[in-house]
Amino acid sequence: MSPRQVFPALHLRAQGLQCGRGGTPLGQPLDLAAEPGTALLLRGPNGAGKTTLLLTLAGVVAPLAGSLALEGVDPDEGPFLHFCGHRNAVKPRLSVEENLQFWAALNGGDGLTVPEALEQVGLGALARLDAGYLSAGQGRRLALARLLVSPRPLWLLDEPTAALDQQGQALVAALIDAQLQSGGIVVAATHDELALADPTRITTLTLEPSR
Repeated sequence: MSPRQVFPALHLRAQGLQCGRGGTPLGQPLDLAAEPGTALLLRGPNGAGKTTLLLTLAGVVAPLAGSLALEGVDPDEGPFLHFCGHRNAVKPRLSVEENLQFWAALNGGDGLTVPEALEQVGLGALARLDAGYLSAGQGRRLALARLLVSPRPLWLLDEPTAALDQQGQALVAALIDAQLQSGGIVVAATHDELALADPTRITTLTLEPSR
């Protein structure tokens, strides 16, 4: 994403937010806040509710209690967030290029072009390869390229560095850096350290499982 992209000032706030599925709480009620140009990293053991929290922030799962507010955007003006789950949602019989073209058409392709995005994530030479032949790390890079063709101010990332080597992890950090420099917000559940250019932009929230 171009660092010249300027997002509207989005503010994410929650108080006493209780997340869960099927009416069963996962973890403790949460207070959190994220300002433009900042990243919130979610830590905690498996089962602490990191993915459920991301799905709640995305509006996929309804909160069990508490308040959640996204200030500064009008949902009626179009999508304003990306949720990138731990599954890559790659269609194996389509080429790498065709996969990204599909997502650009679905989400709106007003960011980088498909070739530019593939180059940026290191897949430019594989554009015409069937995506089913990609390695796990390459599939993750393809999933991340969706963030670049359709710029949105809020990224919700579930284990974005999964299956990536050290170079791939550096790529994720660079993508997040660009998003924050553009005034966007990133909320990411990850077990890995993210070497961002400005560590002061990072807040860490550790989730604990329900007892």
